[in-house]
Amino acid sequence: MDKLNICFVSLTFAPDTQDGAAKFFTGIYNYLKNQGHNVKVITGKWNIELTDPNLIQTNIIRKRFFWFPQFNLHTIKYLKKNEFDIIHGNSPKGTLPIILANQKRFISTIHDLGPYETRFTRIPIEKFLIKYIAKKSTYITTCSEFIRRAIKYYIPKIDINNLFNLYSAIENKYKPLPKEAQKIKEELKIKGPILLYIGRIAKYKGVDDIIKAYQIAKKEIPDLNLVMGGKPDFYMEKTYQEWKRKYKDIHFIGFVSEKEIPAFFTMGDIFVTYSYASEGFGLTPIEAIACGTPVICSSLVAYREVLKDNAIFVPPRNPKELAKEIVSLLQDDSKRQALIQKAQKFIKRYTWTEVGKKLEMLYQKFIQNE
Repeated sequence: MDKLNICFVSLTFAPDTQDGAAKFFTGIYNYLKNQGHNVKVITGKWNIELTDPNLIQTNIIRKRFFWFPQFNLHTIKYLKKNEFDIIHGNSPKGTLPIILANQKRFISTIHDLGPYETRFTRIPIEKFLIKYIAKKSTYITTCSEFIRRAIKYYIPKIDINNLFNLYSAIENKYKPLPKEAQKIKEELKIKGPILLYIGRIAKYKGVDDIIKAYQIAKKEIPDLNLVMGGKPDFYMEKTYQEWKRKYKDIHFIGFVSEKEIPAFFTMGDIFVTYSYASEGFGLTPIEAIACGTPVICSSLVAYREVLKDNAIFVPPRNPKELAKEIVSLLQDDSKRQALIQKAQKFIKRYTWTEVGKKLEMLYQKFIQNE
């Protein structure tokens, strides 16, 4: 296809942040650049400065809603001064400034429907924002068939033919790194099996239930360790600091760089992710599997769709059952190895080449129907 001028608007972008939405757009950005397209990214600066000149970071205040005026004003000014063949917004928060800049045709990605699934706030602003963005978008991409159908369910007036499921993918760097993992283990002075979580410390992620399950499992496996990587969001900052003071036996390691993450995944004997809502794909369990670590996760529809039978599923908000599965898997090495080997073959289907080709087809459709 012809080389396109593309602009991504994404509040977060890897490796500055490591949420699934940020990693997804980083993956498709790298693919499109390798295909020769001219791609610019407008994003916020949360943790580190990105050196790629095509990534335009906005200095923002990292507090609840304080980022909003800075990011939106900067994005609106940029879009009004520059023209693109494709403008693609990452999530409703990344797409809103596109609309405010009076762009009539654009593509948006909706990763999940958390505000519809649970009450994160008493003021349902995010729910209205999702509906508004969905109605204004020319096309919408999602990361699972479950979310594609859910959008149509919650917003019936949306034409399902304008909703496209792309899934997500993993980079080649996610592979077993035993030497690097052992070095990290020694630096953390850890002996015994490791239960690992890396991801956002957000309310819906079920991190509190992971901690409870760990405490229960530790009664049967006294040398069990829990390593938790990731930074808290605005809502969880206070709780996270309380956990660090209260649970001295848990390794709260905070932000983990993109370079280090594969080694951390390799270090874990089990990777656990236990969200009770707001998951559209589940990238971290796929990455963990690629690094040779078996996965236990909540039995959300999106997880089951993406992982099939290559993980152990536990109903959310049930730390006792989660602890039972943790103990069972750690005490049965043959079961662990069988799960690892089977899953390693399965995840080869999630490549950025497959995702990128589908996205290019959608972009071509967008151009042709202009």
